[in-house]
Amino acid sequence: MRAWLTTALAGAVLCGTLSAGGRQTSSHDNLVVALVAAKRPVFGLYAPSARQGGGGRRGAAPTTPPPAPKTPMDLARETTAYPQNDYVFSGGFEGGVERALPAFVEYVAAMRAAGASARTHPLIVKTPKIAGDAATTTAEFSRILNTGVSGLMFVGVESAEEVRQGLAAMRFRSQGGTRPDDVGDAPAYWGVGDAEYRQKADLWPLNPAGALINWAIVESREGLARLREIAAVPGVGVLWPGAGTLRGVFTTTGPDGQRVFDAEGWESAIQRVLAACKEFNVACGYPASENDIETRMQQGFSVFVMNWGDAGFRAVEKGRKAAGR
Repeated sequence: MRAWLTTALAGAVLCGTLSAGGRQTSSHDNLVVALVAAKRPVFGLYAPSARQGGGGRRGAAPTTPPPAPKTPMDLARETTAYPQNDYVFSGGFEGGVERALPAFVEYVAAMRAAGASARTHPLIVKTPKIAGDAATTTAEFSRILNTGVSGLMFVGVESAEEVRQGLAAMRFRSQGGTRPDDVGDAPAYWGVGDAEYRQKADLWPLNPAGALINWAIVESREGLARLREIAAVPGVGVLWPGAGTLRGVFTTTGPDGQRVFDAEGWESAIQRVLAACKEFNVACGYPASENDIETRMQQGFSVFVMNWGDAGFRAVEKGRKAAGR
């Protein structure tokens, strides 16, 4: 705990203050935006899983009842007990809004009850793949934003038009977008009233004071082919190579039936995304581990997400130390 507090204090000097509980906050309404705007490295973790531990030997008859899943409050307390991450990430909505929404709403409510807010624990989530139908995108994104999240990651981006459609869905109609005025429970997690939320919940950097951020992830050959036009869209806050999915893209089956991974092609794709980020002055993200976070930071990646757990914690602490935070 003493080491965590020391690095939190160093970070507070750079971009904000400490809350009563010792967690770093920022003068900006979104700590992630503040760090990205200041060109400082950002470190986040996937939200902890509701599943308890693992099973025994495969095929063996269970000798005790399996442990009950963690409750939303269990997850919230687990999340807020670790003060080093700058944001909390969830990929649940990628599989569909309807399926993921109930559990996520319960988690956000539990986070509030545990003392968290958008200032102390910004929530950033993956979206479903953006459809060609703008009305569907607007409806889905509105439901997600109304939970109180501070950022959306567009998955599987393959064109500039797709990105523009998604960005419009993040902005209220009064701010030039397509999002309706309904705000749901978002103001409660942000700790503001409805009117103030509508003012603050605009898209950075299109609005320098905006407290919503967009992430876009390129993870297909089609996306790589249109990489520069995607990176050039105004409003993209962080561009990511989908390292895990791209590993599959660059894996083929050989004549002998064995899977063959083109490591050189995969790394080249990752570096192409980084080059586009640098060309268009967009922050570049990467799903790092403790084994590669320092290397990726040296290359120029600056926004990182790690899995929840001891290995992820070590990666965060390693990255923060390298960043002088």
